[in-house]
Amino acid sequence: MRKKISTTVYITPEQDELLKRLHEKTKVPVAEYIRQGIDLILEQYKENLPGQQSLFK
Repeated sequence: MRKKISTTVYITPEQDELLKRLHEKTKVPVAEYIRQGIDLILEQYKENLPGQQSLFK
């Protein structure tokens, strides 16, 4: 498992509620869903990151 760093992210109350419901049903940590969302955006916009090595090894 790769080392993780801490950061602060502000989300809407609606996002918070839905993420908590999803966690209750799946037992997957909310932080994991946030990391997966970040990975999706980085993949979508990878052409805007010139010279970057793949983050998805």
